[in-house]
Amino acid sequence: MTFQEEIYNKFMQDFSIILKEKTRDLEISKLIFLCIGTDRITGDSFGPLVGYKLKWLFKGEKNIKVIGSLDNIISAQNISKIIYDINNAYEKPFLIAIDAALSNKTNIGRIVVSRDSMNVGSGFNRNNIYIGDMSIKGIVSKDLRNPKYNFKLLQNIPLNLIMNMADSVAQGICNVINV
Repeated sequence: MTFQEEIYNKFMQDFSIILKEKTRDLEISKLIFLCIGTDRITGDSFGPLVGYKLKWLFKGEKNIKVIGSLDNIISAQNISKIIYDINNAYEKPFLIAIDAALSNKTNIGRIVVSRDSMNVGSGFNRNNIYIGDMSIKGIVSKDLRNPKYNFKLLQNIPLNLIMNMADSVAQGICNVINV
């Protein structure tokens, strides 16, 4: 089994278990994928690429909404408004936040599914906005513990890494939800 297949299988297993666990007894009006990031920085394009792929895969699905993609980015600058709009538009949404993340070198390429919300912008010491009923993080690089260095590092991440991770997440989500 290749590293990519191993990552995909672990992601599918984790996502399936946590999604079922978190939604088991909930009455949900809409399943919302909030794909955070920008297409202007390669390392931060993970979320918008996943959103772009999910919009295509879930085209026409009434109970699923994808917010954030290559043509409509969500970043620390507009996320508060997006959350306000979601809370006003849907009575009982279940929100899954998706974003790139930094970690130690051994985790690069891994996809982490969490039962918890996500702290948006933490790699750049930005405002602590916690979002989501659960979250998916694509580990795109090591964390240098310095916002200036992290920003520079994210500009030089191989696009192939980001695309492979985005493909795995989008296809995995689609496979789990359509089961």
